[in-house]
Amino acid sequence: MFNVTVLKLKDIVKYIICIFVLILLIFSITNYFSKKKENTKQVTQKVENVTNQLSNHSLLSCLDATLPVVASINHSEENQRQKLSENDILKSILGTQISSIDEIQNMNDVLETQREETKQNGENTQEIELATTNKNTEVITNNPIAENYNLQYGNVKIKNQTDYELTEEMLMPNINIENKNIMIFHTHSCESYTSSELYPYNPTGNFRTTDLNFTVTRVGTELTTQLQQYGYNVIHDTNYHDYPSYNGSYTSSLKTVESLLKTNPSDIIIDLHRDAIGSRSDYAPVVKIGDEESAQIMFVIGTNKGGLWHPNWNQNLKFAIKVQEKAEELYPGLFKPIMLTTSRYNQHTGKYANIIEVGATGNTLEQCLTSMKYLAKIMDEIIKE
Repeated sequence: MFNVTVLKLKDIVKYIICIFVLILLIFSITNYFSKKKENTKQVTQKVENVTNQLSNHSLLSCLDATLPVVASINHSEENQRQKLSENDILKSILGTQISSIDEIQNMNDVLETQREETKQNGENTQEIELATTNKNTEVITNNPIAENYNLQYGNVKIKNQTDYELTEEMLMPNINIENKNIMIFHTHSCESYTSSELYPYNPTGNFRTTDLNFTVTRVGTELTTQLQQYGYNVIHDTNYHDYPSYNGSYTSSLKTVESLLKTNPSDIIIDLHRDAIGSRSDYAPVVKIGDEESAQIMFVIGTNKGGLWHPNWNQNLKFAIKVQEKAEELYPGLFKPIMLTTSRYNQHTGKYANIIEVGATGNTLEQCLTSMKYLAKIMDEIIKE
C-alpha cells in the first residue's frame, strides 16, 4: 500500500516564488558588496594618485589631475609662459649688455669730470709737494693793517677781546692730543679771493662765489690733501652753509658737525674761513717763505662770555697757542695774533675746535693754497710731539 502526497498547484506556485525571491535576494546582496569593494579600490587609487601629485608636483599639477578644465587652462598658460620666457631671456641678455655699456660710460664720465677738476684746480695728485723747513721767512704785506694785540705768551701774540684775565696756567699749552682724527668744514663756504691769472673766476657777490673751486672750500681741500700725506684721517665737509641764505650759517654748520661727530669722533675741528675784512680789497696779508708767497693765517677762538655754554674754550686756546708757537719757530710771521672773542662759534663741539682764517679779500687763491702746505707741516709737528 503506497502513501501518496497530493500537491496542489497553489502550493507549487508558492514554493517557486519563494525560491525566486531567495535567489534574487542572494544575487542583490552579492552584487552590492562586489560594487562596494570596487568603489573602495577606485577611491583608494585616486587618493594615492593625488598623494603622488602632491609629493612630486605643484598645486597646479594636482588641480590638473582632478579638474580637466584647470588642466586645459594651465596648459594654455604654460605655452604662453614659454613664449614669454624666451623673449625675457633675450631682453635680459640685451638689457645686461646695455647696462654694462651704461656703467662703462658713467665711469668714463666720472673720470673725465675728475680730470677736468684736477686740471682746473691746478692739482697734480702724483706730485704733492710737502713743506720743508730752514727757509727764510719775511712778512711782505702791501698796505698792511697794524697788528693789534694786548697780550703776549712767549712769542705768541693774543688780542684778548674778553674781560678774562688770562693767567700763565690758562695760556700754557700743556695738552696731549690723543684723538688724531681731524675734521675740516666751512661755515662760510662761499668766501672767495681776488681773481688771478691762474685762478680766474666771476664773483657772484662781494668776494663770494658759489663755485667752490675758487673759495675757501678749495683751500680746505688742499689742507686735507696735505694732512693726509702725513698719515692723518681727515674728514672734509664741503656742504654749503651760507647759501642760499647767509643768515643762520652757524646754525647750519653746527648740525653738520654734530652729525659728522656721530661717526667720525674728532678732537681737532677746524672751521676754515677767509678773513672777513671786505672793505679793503687791497688788503692781502702775505708772508714770503723761501721763494713762495703765502697768505697769512689767523686763529679766532671763542669763549662763553656771550652767554652760551662752552666748557672747552680754554682747551681750544691752548691748542691755538701750541700751533702758533711751532709756527713762530719754523715760519715766523705766518700767523697773525690770535683773536680771543666773546662769541662761541660752535667751538664747544671739540676739545681743540677753532676758526682758522686764511688770507683776506686781496689775497689770491694760490697764495692761500701755498699756506696750507706749511700749516699741515706745523700741525704734524705738534700732533706727533
